[in-house]
Amino acid sequence: MTIPEQASSSPSPSSPSPSPEPLLRVSGLVKHFPIKKGVLQRQVGAVQAVDGLDFDVRPGETLGVVGESGCGKSTMGRLITRLLEPTKGKIEFEGRDITHLGTGQMRPLRRDVQMIFQDPYSSLNPRHTVGTIISAPFKLQNITPEGGVKREVQRLLELVGLNPEHYNRYPHEFSGGQRQRIGIARALALKPKLVVADEPVSALDVSIQAQVVNLLDDLQDELGLTYVIIAHDLSVIRHVSDRIAVMYLGKIVELADRKALYESPMHPYSKALLSAVPVPDPRSKHKRERILLKGDVPSPISPPSGCRFHTRCWKATDICTTREPVLTALKTGHQVACHHAENAPDQAPQSSAVLETAREAIAIVDVTPPAAGAGTAESGGTAPAGTEDSSKE
Repeated sequence: MTIPEQASSSPSPSSPSPSPEPLLRVSGLVKHFPIKKGVLQRQVGAVQAVDGLDFDVRPGETLGVVGESGCGKSTMGRLITRLLEPTKGKIEFEGRDITHLGTGQMRPLRRDVQMIFQDPYSSLNPRHTVGTIISAPFKLQNITPEGGVKREVQRLLELVGLNPEHYNRYPHEFSGGQRQRIGIARALALKPKLVVADEPVSALDVSIQAQVVNLLDDLQDELGLTYVIIAHDLSVIRHVSDRIAVMYLGKIVELADRKALYESPMHPYSKALLSAVPVPDPRSKHKRERILLKGDVPSPISPPSGCRFHTRCWKATDICTTREPVLTALKTGHQVACHHAENAPDQAPQSSAVLETAREAIAIVDVTPPAAGAGTAESGGTAPAGTEDSSKE
């Protein structure tokens, strides 16, 4: 996608086109919420919501983030928009370290980094009119748009597909999809460069979801936006994303281009998510293997040692319990954190006592109809996986 700021700085014909510098770069990002107890409120533990994230987002692209409820997706979104203070790590925006900037220093950056919240009902003040809600960023930043605030707010309403005459209405007079459009208009008021959308369609009906997703796509083309979209619906992520990060228990376990991740996932957790995707073609459905992970995600207060997924993984061996895998590029643009990622998914791992425990913790259900000589098929799929809402991450 071409960004207006980059169009004027084209390289000479003899030199290769350089990849743009990341708009956002995250290094070793950590967020632990302390657990306090007693009259003196002494810390007795910590919820490890986010525990060491490394990724970047280039101008004009969309990074999708998926994972089960409680994996830290929403916390990550609030960290990179600086709505939460990181415990450790580094956040750079346009090459500037914004990790620990104060409120006054962050105020100018709020123009460039905005967030679309998950719940369109609780994110809008019911006592304020639509005009007041969308014009709030102008007031906070002491900005007077050309033509006046009211005219700009009406333009934004029209931009997101609402009637400009709704300026004086209240949120309760709108449907869920219309409220989400109001939230999008508010996020776009200051013409940001980066928009973090936290489950932007999870509270909406399926037909409205498609409208909002297409709206986000159109606005990206029109305004040159960069997105980080957090969702648990794999169909939404596949439709809107250029690259996808799969999170599990506070860590990124796989990061790859959309096509590579959906066609050849390398982490067992990614394969399990994709195997749960409903397939509209009955013939394809009967040719694939369904991987069912038993048990819940372990507690982020006391995560497993080594690989955090080994308690539910059918490929786990002794090394998985003792050594934490590092997110490594095994292919160009395809990073994975797994000790056995290079093995075929259906290859039998090494035998060990840990492996037997892991086998008991999961069930692999072959949905292929019994037939003579029939083998086990590869798992696959492209439609949404049903996971729980992550609003309380």
